[in-house]
Amino acid sequence: MTASTDTAATFGSPAPVLSYSPVVLSVPGRPVDLQVRVSAPATGTGLPVILLSHGHGGSNNLSSLNGYAPIANLWAAAGFVVIQPTHLSSRTLSRQLADTPGAPFFWRSRAEDMSHILDRLDEIEKTVPQLAGRIDHDKIAVAGHSLGGHTAGLLLGARSADPDTGQEVNLTEPRIKAGVLLAAPGRGGAVLNGPMAEMAPFFHTTDFSTMATPTLVVAGDQDDSKHFTDVGPDWHTDPYRLAPAPKTLLTLFGAEHLLGGISGYDADETTDESPERVAALARLTSAYLRTQFQPDDHAWQAACEALTTGAAPAGRVEFK
Repeated sequence: MTASTDTAATFGSPAPVLSYSPVVLSVPGRPVDLQVRVSAPATGTGLPVILLSHGHGGSNNLSSLNGYAPIANLWAAAGFVVIQPTHLSSRTLSRQLADTPGAPFFWRSRAEDMSHILDRLDEIEKTVPQLAGRIDHDKIAVAGHSLGGHTAGLLLGARSADPDTGQEVNLTEPRIKAGVLLAAPGRGGAVLNGPMAEMAPFFHTTDFSTMATPTLVVAGDQDDSKHFTDVGPDWHTDPYRLAPAPKTLLTLFGAEHLLGGISGYDADETTDESPERVAALARLTSAYLRTQFQPDDHAWQAACEALTTGAAPAGRVEFK
């Protein structure tokens, strides 16, 4: 099945979006307050939520609540409330937290941030102007890019062993009903033989066999993460291949690690700049989540039918 970038007509015109930040949440035991950005359509009720986990990245602000505007704005325009935390791993906090246990990746804290957000969703809804009473608290998804994909995977049921104790950590969040993994890390073990592999020991024990929540895995067929592994782009498809059904894999043709530029507009770190690819990704992921939350909504079926049309396919979809 192939994907065409010409899918705008299937999902309609984007709606105006409101964005508000920071919403500041004091979390006991967290070394700094948890700050989040909330983006939502200007109108509508019964809105589903996407918790968006940023990657680690090399820039100072894209890996924080101030990043990922290209995808967050499109998701909000499609009818979702997008909540973006600044994880402790963000470079905006790196100097003051350099000696804090868990640095520099704070892999466990990142997942716990999302549970704290869900615990305080009522408070967030009341704090953001014009949002009160508009969220459907039973329709929660998580999405994550790169290291954020690892974070999202843990919340969806994947497991990893604590490198300090060797004990398996279960951070599954039952309030999350669906997920989207964007260029997420793959399996660990012997395949992690790149120069950066030892810097992230929690990657080595990732187990996708327990990731039971319905998930769309998105991978670029040119996303070769040689700093972690010599497996090639297929490494990023492991969350699909090694997890139990139901799972869906979207492989984007020509896409590298930023999938066309999802972390920021005109960002220098994007090596495959393509606004068309980002727009297609947003429409496809929106359709997937819409149908996950409302099975009688045929948005995903319509998207899949549209994937077979067009002279320049953007990608391929597989199901299990």
